[in-house]
Amino acid sequence: MQKIGIVGGVGWPSTIDYYRLICEQANAHFKRLGGEPPYPTPPIMIESLVMHETRNLRANPGDGDEAWAAYDATFRDAFKRLQDAGCAFGIIASNTPHMRLHAIRRNLDLPVISILDETARVAQTLGKRKAIVLGTDITMRSDDYAEALRTNDIEPNLQFPDKLIDELQGIIDVEFYQGVSEQARSRFLAICKSCVDDPENTAVLLACTELALAFPEFGDRTHFEAEGFSFVNSTAAHAHAALMASLE
Repeated sequence: MQKIGIVGGVGWPSTIDYYRLICEQANAHFKRLGGEPPYPTPPIMIESLVMHETRNLRANPGDGDEAWAAYDATFRDAFKRLQDAGCAFGIIASNTPHMRLHAIRRNLDLPVISILDETARVAQTLGKRKAIVLGTDITMRSDDYAEALRTNDIEPNLQFPDKLIDELQGIIDVEFYQGVSEQARSRFLAICKSCVDDPENTAVLLACTELALAFPEFGDRTHFEAEGFSFVNSTAAHAHAALMASLE
């Protein structure tokens, strides 16, 4: 198996989930093949950044590359360290930095698997015509997910009031980065209900890797049905793609 490089720490709860999902899925794969335990797992290296520092480097959606230069360089340098350590490819264990993936990839030889593309591909398999993107304020105010969804013939809904975006960012910062409570899950589901007017034809993208932590019973699934919604788990979709690339 090829060595996987993970840029994590942004935030740390989903970084743990990535490691667990990749290893569990690898174990299941080799068990199905009739292997003997202990079942293999891919070689993995994690370059853990400090969210407190990267958050302070962020600019605003729509700002030019110069405003984002220090932020982009932090992730690019992390990937270079992973490449120097022998990783064959990389992933970022977070949705938000993918809004800058086009810039992070510049002058980088290491292939980086996009969570946007993998999540949109899973959404397409559900046969839904529409999707809403729920995540951090940067993710919800950017057009990057919209482009990935339209490439997969899904119409995105990105028209959210600022109050709702700010409320969800607050829930993520206070609740999801520090341990998900039942109250946090209830508040998140209330946001879903306020956004989705056609649940039968709409996929709800958990476009912040921590949001999947609100549904621990479905944490290993790339998509699932819960509380009347069709959810796409960006964490599981991205982790699965990383394992498949490692096996190839």
